[in-house]
Amino acid sequence: MFVPHAKSRPSLEFNMTPMIDVTFLLIIFFLVSGHLAHQETQLELELPKAASGHKPDDEESTARRVTINVLDDGQLMLAGQPVDPAELERRIGFESRHAEHPGQEVEVRIRCHRAAPYRAVEPILLACARGGIWKVTFAVLHRDGSG
Repeated sequence: MFVPHAKSRPSLEFNMTPMIDVTFLLIIFFLVSGHLAHQETQLELELPKAASGHKPDDEESTARRVTINVLDDGQLMLAGQPVDPAELERRIGFESRHAEHPGQEVEVRIRCHRAAPYRAVEPILLACARGGIWKVTFAVLHRDGSG
């Protein structure tokens, strides 16, 4: 009669390398995407002051948000890169047509320097209207200086 020994049994081990690889890739993905999301609001702009308005509840919003920065000289910035009004209209139209879920809203947030002329903001509003985006907000400071 054959008596099996511990050395002759095949070992039952899990190969953890693929799981560790996937975990590290997910960590890197979330770090990079979080950095890019905060990059838009880190651009130093002197925002205009307003006496009225309300602070939006970012947690409740299910809309996909696009942030457009307008510098004091009227230059438009989208995703940290300068864009001209024609390119902006094309990209906003693309965002509205390719939302993640059917029927999902796209929100455009305009961060405008207080010295920027209105002629720099008007193409953004026209591009939103042509792209079918009706949820447009302006980032401002309250008159008392709070955000």
